[in-house]
Amino acid sequence: MISKQLPKLLGVRDLVKIYGLTAKVQLSQNFILDKNITDKIVKCAKISQNDTLIVEVGPGPGSLTRSLLETGISNIVAIEKDSRFLPVLMQLVEASEHTLKIIKGDMLKIDHEKIMEVAQIRNTISPDSSLHLIGNLPFNVATPLLGQWINMLSNRSGIFKFPNTKMTLMFQKEVGDRIVADTTSSKRGRMSVLVQSFCEAKKIYEVPSSIFVPRPKVDASVIQLTALQSPLLKAPVNLLQEIVLYFYLSRRKSINSIFNKLQKDLSKDKKEILSKIIEQLNVDMSLRPGNLTAEQFCHLTKLFHDNSLSIPKR
Repeated sequence: MISKQLPKLLGVRDLVKIYGLTAKVQLSQNFILDKNITDKIVKCAKISQNDTLIVEVGPGPGSLTRSLLETGISNIVAIEKDSRFLPVLMQLVEASEHTLKIIKGDMLKIDHEKIMEVAQIRNTISPDSSLHLIGNLPFNVATPLLGQWINMLSNRSGIFKFPNTKMTLMFQKEVGDRIVADTTSSKRGRMSVLVQSFCEAKKIYEVPSSIFVPRPKVDASVIQLTALQSPLLKAPVNLLQEIVLYFYLSRRKSINSIFNKLQKDLSKDKKEILSKIIEQLNVDMSLRPGNLTAEQFCHLTKLFHDNSLSIPKR
């Protein structure tokens, strides 16, 4: 990748001091001011000049943004909720000759069409088009954001309509470990299944808490999610979520015990349907929910959907 030298700018640490940009606890803000670290994150993310659009979530004072711009990529939209950072980010807009565009807004609530409009690519998506979503996510909204994005990815809505999608996101280490956990890990949970039904998930970088300002109590992990060209789920995502939730509420019980419990809550005709589904599922019934792969959960969801069966409401 050809690097791009930005015009001489004050360092992020200096700008933070000049503008009095302290982290807000209520927004779960923690800054990375060491550019060596943000350069490493960008390098590990394998940001490509061929990416049609880079979306950065929560750029804050712009450390990661600078590292992104220096790769020479041509189209970045950054979404920032905190207006205190806008003057600093606008300096990067000017320095990058408007390669960087800023939207003030909450990523959980933003209309994704606005992102596409600002990026000026609403009607130019081709089979080769690619999106790379990246961000040092505030720890208090990281999981809700990921849940929303996976739901949008499931129906290819918003910015996730790009044929090729990657997400490089920073989480608390514990959350990151759960996202990438396989069936041999005690950390495997509902988010593991949901994410892995739509993405290849891997940890690409670990960030010690000492790197952040202010220093949080926990380390962080950078997780890269690459959207599967053919998702494992061939049924509604909300049904998968209902099934996975039901099973993980009894995560210490066997699959057999969970199905027996479910049988008791069903009418006679639906009991018969469930018995047929269990036969078709073809899994070891002595296993626990954490031992089931995303593919097996997706298969179970498809069987439920095909037979018009759902988890009873309590």
